[in-house]
Amino acid sequence: MSNNSVRVQEDQKARTNKRYTFLLVINYLFLFVGSLSSSLLSKFYFNHQGSSRWVSTWVQSAGFPLLLFPIYLPFYVFKCTDRRPFSHFTPRILILSILVGLMLGLNNLLFSWGNSYLPVSTSSLLLSTQLVFNLILSVIIVKQKITFQNLNCVVLLTLSSVLLALGSSHDKPQGLTRAKYFVGFFSTIGAGLLFALYLPVMEKIYKWIYCYEMVMEMQLVMEIAATALATAGMASDGGFSEMKRESLVKFDKGPEIYWVTVFSNVVTWQLCFMGTAGMVFLTSSLTGGICMTALLAMNVLGGVLVYGDEFGGVKVVSTVICGWGFCSYVYGMYLKMREEKEMESKTHGMEMDHNVVLANNV
Repeated sequence: MSNNSVRVQEDQKARTNKRYTFLLVINYLFLFVGSLSSSLLSKFYFNHQGSSRWVSTWVQSAGFPLLLFPIYLPFYVFKCTDRRPFSHFTPRILILSILVGLMLGLNNLLFSWGNSYLPVSTSSLLLSTQLVFNLILSVIIVKQKITFQNLNCVVLLTLSSVLLALGSSHDKPQGLTRAKYFVGFFSTIGAGLLFALYLPVMEKIYKWIYCYEMVMEMQLVMEIAATALATAGMASDGGFSEMKRESLVKFDKGPEIYWVTVFSNVVTWQLCFMGTAGMVFLTSSLTGGICMTALLAMNVLGGVLVYGDEFGGVKVVSTVICGWGFCSYVYGMYLKMREEKEMESKTHGMEMDHNVVLANNV
């Protein structure tokens, strides 16, 4: 690599550090809005006679053109970066992005199956099981250190899911058979497992990435691969003609509301995945997973408020434990950051004293 390229990378790292807090807040807002809105919109689609799981899968990645804005605007409009889009985007990163994108496409399909059968509150809380997988895979893939704070958080959030699983067998829409309920139940668990793998894999790949714009470039390629998988599934299953027929005949809110629902879902899913990618890049896969799990409690409340999902004793306890686990993790992070800051100040003070002594000796 040339000296110029090295200098550009160093500049980008410095600039990313300067805007770290801003990017962290923006990405968490994207994750918050995208997670809550996409979950509710997906359920709205199925509640009003939408039935194509391929359509529900397709909308999760079809908004990839929106990623062109955070990729091209910083260089061509805001002039806040010296790096041209897709420079230093190696064939290795391209291949990895495509493979991870296909895995993401399969995850999207499993999520659609689960969401089509289960209430929003149940599917959202079930997805918190991904945390235990996330911790195990993070230890294996990115050598995540197990501390009391992250282990305590994972145990509490997993306990929340176990309580839900034991007490939610009666919580299913009218007309849904027991067999279909369990298909949705295990599809959601499978989606959680795949997503738990996706997070540490991406953290591992991001170690070769030196700026936020490059994260968005990788995300664009992944979303294109996931969309290609969903498009192939739709084409083989008559999904595109089904969309037109569904909007005109099956969807009970009319074609206008149908297309508004579909395109709104496209936008909100992109916000969700943009936020996820940014959180993993700026923090870690485990922190990203814990932040997402904390949002599941909001999805539960959204399902109760918007769709009237049952919110009995088991879900109340599950939600409280979910919030308790997240708060304990955030508090642990706060203590760790404060300790690191104190150590840094102490080290800096010792260096200053040492320099003063040297100056006096001279």
